[in-house]
Amino acid sequence: MGKRIMIPSMYGNAVPTFDAAAISSGMAFLVSELEKIDPKLREPLTSTTYPRDIEIQSGGGWVEATSAMNVDFSATGQGEIGGVQNNIRRIQADISKDLFKVMPYEISMGVKYVDVQRGAVTGRSIEQVYDTGIRLDYDKFMDANTYIGQEKYGTQGLVNQKDVAAVAVSTGASGQTTWDKKTPEEILKDINEAIMSGWAKSQYDQSAIPNHILIPPKQYTHLVSTSLTVAGVTGGISILEYLLQNNIAKNKGVDLFIGDCRWCEGIGVGSKDRLVAYVNDSRFVGMDVPVPLTRAMTQPSVHTASYESLYVSNVGQVKVHYVEPFVYRDGI
Repeated sequence: MGKRIMIPSMYGNAVPTFDAAAISSGMAFLVSELEKIDPKLREPLTSTTYPRDIEIQSGGGWVEATSAMNVDFSATGQGEIGGVQNNIRRIQADISKDLFKVMPYEISMGVKYVDVQRGAVTGRSIEQVYDTGIRLDYDKFMDANTYIGQEKYGTQGLVNQKDVAAVAVSTGASGQTTWDKKTPEEILKDINEAIMSGWAKSQYDQSAIPNHILIPPKQYTHLVSTSLTVAGVTGGISILEYLLQNNIAKNKGVDLFIGDCRWCEGIGVGSKDRLVAYVNDSRFVGMDVPVPLTRAMTQPSVHTASYESLYVSNVGQVKVHYVEPFVYRDGI
């Protein structure tokens, strides 16, 4: 076995080392390693909620548009019912088609050959890092497409439909419209008014009772964290629980969802916060993704000494089939 040798240091202390025999037998070592590497890679903070708030239909391929068929009925001879007249009423149907835009999503990545080889040493794949970044970018694209649409394509999302009239909520006893200045009863009144408005505009169709409400995170936090102080109701219940148990939709057998959505912040008239109520069902509103995110091709490039990959998807706009049960209430 090799011998341990003490070599004087320029700082006045002896530094331990090994002779050639010790090194050749595998006894070489690092004097110290002061860096402790955390293997976890911290990704950017972000939030996407679009799968929760809209039904997505996949499949269809590289189409340029998607369509939906509608039918409207009418009958001739209104009021001429009974055996006292000779005219027989006749039913008529008017069939129409709505077209919705589809937009391509494309993004590429290039992984240097040298980085691939270095990844084998470090145990961290730069290709996997890029792949994660692409999927994060895609989720952010889908989130924006769902809630506000794509301005350059002339489309809107759930919170800014141009055919939905925005109405200010009523003023509370405090003289304010915001929920942090309102009582739980006044907030429930706003909720019920929004539900009733959508239901009434839908000819009181039972299937058209709004079942999904989106509000900004600030208002959602207020509902969750504030204890109830309503006469006749014991403590230990939040305003949110009170709203979910006592709204008109619940009374009609509809389970109401109230959730936070950052896209509701400042989207209302005058940059006010908005409440969005609608029926979260593919019959009423949905979105097509004819081609889900796909790694379409990968090829080496000698000129850049890298492997180039292309990711693609075909994404449709938010399709509002029935605008009647859509409700916007600003100023909450």
